[in-house]
Amino acid sequence: MESSEQVVEWSVVPSGIGPLLLAATRAGLVTVVLHARPAVRDGALGELRARLGAEPVEAPASALLAEPVRQFAAYFAGALREFSLGLDWSLSSGFQREVLRELEAGVPYGKVVGYGDLARRVGQPGAAQAVGAAMGSNPLPVVVPCHRVVESGGGLGGFGGGLETKRQLLALEGILPQPLF
Repeated sequence: MESSEQVVEWSVVPSGIGPLLLAATRAGLVTVVLHARPAVRDGALGELRARLGAEPVEAPASALLAEPVRQFAAYFAGALREFSLGLDWSLSSGFQREVLRELEAGVPYGKVVGYGDLARRVGQPGAAQAVGAAMGSNPLPVVVPCHRVVESGGGLGGFGGGLETKRQLLALEGILPQPLF
């Protein structure tokens, strides 16, 4: 009989935007942490421990992580336009989860959406700032593409991974020109 105990396996993998911490449960990929250098990694693991009630286990060869690792490598190589991963949504809830699910399902590779447009899509037309907050606390960046949410006036808006990382992701997807250097 399979244990019902929560399992959280993680690994740090290289990417076109720096090291990523990927963590998965039996339900699916639960978090993607950008710029996962040691201090960031340790903070993220502490948050996972507290929020999921399980000790995260470093498992580079994890069966739970094999497909996420493969798909991230293909995405950054320009060979994957749409992630098809099981996702564990347990680190988001309520309005945030609703907005993130709409973003994941409704804003494809190579497209962007405004904060206000995304608010309207979830039936909360006045909630552009709340959409911004939901993007800032997205536990699954890149897979749930918060980098594709921009200001209606054409500005990049914010990004938890920093604006340079947002520019790099948008350039990878052909939305912005590749930087010259």
